[in-house]
Amino acid sequence: MASSPRALILTGFGINCEFETAYALRMGGAKTEFMHFNQLQQGSGAALEDFQILALPGGFSFGDDIQSGRVLANKFKYKLHAPLKKFVDAEKPVLGICNGFQVLVQLGILPGWNNWERKMTLARNARGRFEERWVRLRSEDSACPFARHAGVLSMPVRHGEGQVVFSSQADLKQMQDGMQIVFRYADEEGNAASAYPLNPNGSADSIAGVCNPGGNVLGLMPHPECHLRYTQSPDWTANPPVVRKKKESEGVLGKLASALGLVSKPVISEPADEGNCTVLFSNLVEYARKF
Repeated sequence: MASSPRALILTGFGINCEFETAYALRMGGAKTEFMHFNQLQQGSGAALEDFQILALPGGFSFGDDIQSGRVLANKFKYKLHAPLKKFVDAEKPVLGICNGFQVLVQLGILPGWNNWERKMTLARNARGRFEERWVRLRSEDSACPFARHAGVLSMPVRHGEGQVVFSSQADLKQMQDGMQIVFRYADEEGNAASAYPLNPNGSADSIAGVCNPGGNVLGLMPHPECHLRYTQSPDWTANPPVVRKKKESEGVLGKLASALGLVSKPVISEPADEGNCTVLFSNLVEYARKF
């Protein structure tokens, strides 16, 4: 059991969200280490065994020249398939964000059926253009243990190919029945959103994130690592910090100040922020402590 789980943050080939992802995991209590794919490959992936978390950050690996995530997925498939499968089969958590999600889908780790047979893809956004906007995600009652009670989160999307498409309606139903839909795009009331712009890419069943049958591999298109502080939200000025005075009952110093006729100093407290995504990372790290 790891009191401070070690997280491997993949880097290289155009990945550009590694620092934010590492920061988010450190906030959750993990120790992080950056590792270029080539460095991981040098030891035939043996280094994976020393980690309890694997994170594939967002970015544009290989510039998305062929298809988003395709080239990096092929490098994993032909260079590191065995150690990666061993990591997943051990039920250790894997997090893929945006381009990382696309890599997991290209590999077939998501949805993770029939020895990683590909049954879904992330196609071009329905409106045919790159989308960069803030959205809301509603966490579902899913097989993913570290995301099922996350509530409604807000975070940005930054992608041109994020439309979740399945091979057939039967495959979508299997995802639903297997509780593999982790996040859906939502409106202000938390209802599933199917229309643009609340659903920015036209994904089937408003899907924003999914997991494998075991629930330990999570992939999502939006960027939770970009909303760790309430001031990162574009709406933060409408929800400013609350200034309050300490109650006299708050500790010995408060009572002493009251007895001496002193006024307690105001305390700045951050507002409740339903979009703060730290809960996802802290839950993931807590789950990883058992390995």
